[in-house]
Amino acid sequence: MIPTLPATPPSTPRKNALTKLSGHRLLASPAGLAGTVWLAAMVIASLTAPWWLPFKTEDQDFTAVLTGPTAVHWLGTDELGRDILSRIFASAAETLGTSFITVIVGVGLGTLLALTAANSQRGEGIISRVTEIMMSLPGTVIILAVIGAVGTNIPLIMAILGVLISAGIYRVMLGQAKSLQNQLYVDAAKVDGLGPLAISTRHVLPGLATTIVVQSALIFAVGLLIQAGLAFIGFGPPLPQPSWGGMIQSASQHVYDAPWLMVPTGVVLALTVLSANAIGNALGKAPNATASHLPSASIRRRRADQAAAAAASAPPVHDSPEAGKLSVRGLSVGVDGGTPLVTDVSFDVEPGTVLGLVGESGCGKTMTALSLMGLLPSGVAVTGGQILWNNKNLAAATDRDMEAIRGRDVALISQEPMRALDPMFSVGYQLISAIRRLRSVGKAAAKAEALSLLDKVGIVDAKRILKTYPHQISGGMAQRVAIALALSGQPRLLVADEPTTALDVTVQAEILSLLRSLVKDTGMSVVMVTHDLGVVADICDQVAVMYAGQVVENGSTVNILDDPRHPYTLALLAADPHANTAHDMPERLATIKGQVPQPKDWPAGCRFAARCQFAGSACLVPVPLLASGKDSGLVRCVKADELAVEGLAWVHTDFPAEHTDFPAEHTVPAEVPARHRLDIIEKDMA
Repeated sequence: MIPTLPATPPSTPRKNALTKLSGHRLLASPAGLAGTVWLAAMVIASLTAPWWLPFKTEDQDFTAVLTGPTAVHWLGTDELGRDILSRIFASAAETLGTSFITVIVGVGLGTLLALTAANSQRGEGIISRVTEIMMSLPGTVIILAVIGAVGTNIPLIMAILGVLISAGIYRVMLGQAKSLQNQLYVDAAKVDGLGPLAISTRHVLPGLATTIVVQSALIFAVGLLIQAGLAFIGFGPPLPQPSWGGMIQSASQHVYDAPWLMVPTGVVLALTVLSANAIGNALGKAPNATASHLPSASIRRRRADQAAAAAASAPPVHDSPEAGKLSVRGLSVGVDGGTPLVTDVSFDVEPGTVLGLVGESGCGKTMTALSLMGLLPSGVAVTGGQILWNNKNLAAATDRDMEAIRGRDVALISQEPMRALDPMFSVGYQLISAIRRLRSVGKAAAKAEALSLLDKVGIVDAKRILKTYPHQISGGMAQRVAIALALSGQPRLLVADEPTTALDVTVQAEILSLLRSLVKDTGMSVVMVTHDLGVVADICDQVAVMYAGQVVENGSTVNILDDPRHPYTLALLAADPHANTAHDMPERLATIKGQVPQPKDWPAGCRFAARCQFAGSACLVPVPLLASGKDSGLVRCVKADELAVEGLAWVHTDFPAEHTDFPAEHTVPAEVPARHRLDIIEKDMA
């Protein structure tokens, strides 16, 4: 039997995936880089061997037989006085080249069969049966039979080996190819009129790039070992042509009287195999494109050390928040290497209240929310500030500390419920397992609690739902199950990352009503990430408006929605159709020209200045959070007081940029709600 190799995680299709993957990951892995250097050196040395080798492979020196390293023979000589260094590198080119034949045939044929089977259900049945027969055949016996029939034709033998291995490669590739065939962009390609061949070439094959490269590296190592093994038992190149396996076989006969003879060839073969495996391991460290946004353990440990150092240098907090209160102070999040993503974010979430994080895409809402759970993506870390919860600074907590907090104290509801539900297991298995793990109860008690949780989240036929799998229920039902899963550990803080965005309007209203009831009944707190101001008005008690990684306005929902003090907040309200009732809907909703700047392009001063019609010289320096004059609200704007003056409002973005002061002639009656002033001012100016 030819062993099959483990599958590697599928990669997402991207242009030049193979080149980008190889370069970046090999450079990032010391072992992979060392393996690449070794293989490159072996290839170059073997190809140029005729120009630099000190001796020919058949030259014999009977005055130096079975010697160790000397000034003349750097790696010693064999039983006939032949130079070992010359024989190793003279045979390297053929050894490496014939191993590549196995790679080309095995991976190429296996990938081609997988792409063909993924495109045709009937073809899949035929190809799968054939490959199953191939995998059941004794590969060693077949190779020996071929040698007996045609002789030791090494290229042919390695090609046959590749055909046998292709059956295992096909099984590895097929599942990934079928998964990629079900992606939405493939359906879009079919709608555009692309045929199966074009789809496989343009869309599916690039998605297999990671697996192809990894499997190629590993099969190359397998080919080397099998080729050396055949030469060791006498089925290598004909004498006197050298081969690594043949040299090891000769050395084994002198293991007692000349043990050094085994070392040079054995070390070279071992290092070459290890190099191929190291390259495969380095290239196989591809992030799981389907769901995993969790960093590796080493990255989490390094990130925890960085966070602990940042927390130690942060100013101490003298007033520790009460139990159940979340207090975020000066939180900063950045990419490893220096680029900031979130800077100086501060807010409080009182027990039994809901805080809404609002802003356009790219403003740092999700990064802020994930930092509360310690679930930042790989390469992203908390670089400063504190996240205070129950007398603990979660920003400096280790991964072991967070394991005791996640699910029990703080839970997460994601935008896509299928990220929380494993399609391989039933709803009941996942929910009961979580309850048993988090509450340390028996199976019967956990099942009863699971039924109670499903009933609490509004699922009527709870017993039936427990037996179903995630793909058998609707999106709204799956979101309810995800909420029940989040509640399984009785958390006191719930982080909801746009939990209603993917749902239709009716289900969205039901989920919001459910969350309101849970807050009222359990007294837990909620951090709601959303860009929908209708959701904010419906469920949130406090609002923190974020722009370009900063909180630009913070206060109660009533004050923020009815009397905003920051130009960005007012612009969001004017652009939101939910904020305008049917009888006073303007002819055209306001817009904000431009877009949220990339973190690398953030200005030193006010980050909204480039899109704000009131930006002046005072906005060129950093603007701190200032009291807005409305209860305990805060605003990051030097002209907040002017915006609060009766009858004045932020104008539409079409207003000429040179006007940086409020023109007195364009005033609006004080009784007009702030969210409607833009339209009135624009009409007045027209």
